[in-house]
Amino acid sequence: MKKVIEETYLPWYKTQVKESTYLNRATTIKKHFSYFYKMETDEIEPIHVQNWQLKLAKDFSPNYIRIVQGMLSIAFDRAIVLGIAKKNPSRMIGNIKSKKTKVDFWTLEEFQKVISLLCKKDYYEHYLFISFWLLFMTGMRIGEASALHWSDIDFETGLLSITKTLYYRTMTDYKFVEPKTQASIRTIYIDSDTLNELKAWQSVQQQVLPDCPLVLSYNGTPTSKTTLPRDLENLSNLAGAHRIKIHALRHSHASLLISMGENPLLIKERLGHEKIQTTLGTYGHLYPNTNLEVAKKLTGILQVQSATESIANYTSNQHTAIYHKTVEEK
Repeated sequence: MKKVIEETYLPWYKTQVKESTYLNRATTIKKHFSYFYKMETDEIEPIHVQNWQLKLAKDFSPNYIRIVQGMLSIAFDRAIVLGIAKKNPSRMIGNIKSKKTKVDFWTLEEFQKVISLLCKKDYYEHYLFISFWLLFMTGMRIGEASALHWSDIDFETGLLSITKTLYYRTMTDYKFVEPKTQASIRTIYIDSDTLNELKAWQSVQQQVLPDCPLVLSYNGTPTSKTTLPRDLENLSNLAGAHRIKIHALRHSHASLLISMGENPLLIKERLGHEKIQTTLGTYGHLYPNTNLEVAKKLTGILQVQSATESIANYTSNQHTAIYHKTVEEK
C-alpha cells in the first residue's frame, strides 16, 4: 500500500489540487495512511478500515476523521481506475457520522480583556499585540495573516489585499502559496484604528528589521505555527478568559460583525468564503432572535383602510351568494 500511496496516488493528487492544499494534505496522508503500509492493497478489508477509524477516534474529532477517510476513499478509487485494486473497503465501511461543532469565539469585551495585558513598549509583546489585533479585526486566516506583506496594505485607501497563504514546516522551510480557493483571494477595507496600529508596529519593526517585508514578523521570517497559539493560550490564562484556538479569532470577527447587524453576504466576502452556505452554516445560529426581529419589523408595515362598499359584483360566486342569503334571513 505504501508504494501505491507515495508513488502513484500522491503524484496524481498533486495535479488535482492547489499547491497549498497538496502541501498540507500530503503530510496528513502519509501520517495516517501509514497504518496500511505493510499490507497489500487488496488485502485491506472493511474491518481494517473500521479498526483504523477507531484508532483515529481516540485522538481526533469526527469531522477531522471524515476528511482523512474521504482522502482514503479517493486513493482507493484511483487505484481501482488504474487496475491496482479491485474494491474500495473505505467506501464499503462508510464514513463516520459528522458532529456539529460549536463555534467558539471571544466577545469584544473578552478580547479587550486579553489584549490589554500586552505592553507595547516591549518589542515582542508589541508583535503579539498587532498579530492578535489584526486577526480579530480582519477575520483573516492565520496562514493569510502570516503571509501578509507591507506591500499588500494601501495606507491611503485603507485597502488590504489577501493573495497568498503561508505553508510552514520549519524556520528555513516555508513558502508563500496561492490560497486553495478563488474566493480566498480578496481585498478588504480595514478600519482607521487598525491602520494606525499597523503604522505604529511598522515604525517599531523597521528599527529592528529595516528591510523586513512581512507584517507579522519579529525576526525577519514567518513565525512558527505553534508560537501564536501558545502565546494566546498563555494570555487567556493570565486574563482569566476561556481558552480559544487561534482560528477562533476569525470566528470572533464574524461574531462581531453579526452583533453589528452586518449582512451575511458582506461577511461571506470579507471572510473569503466560496459559498454563502458556508457562512450561514457556520454562523447562522449566532443571529439571535432573528425570527422575532422579522416579526417586529413587519408590524405596522402594511396599512390598509377597508372600503366602505363593494365596487364589484361577486354575486355569481356561490360562496358570496350563500353569504348574502344568510344576511337576508337574519
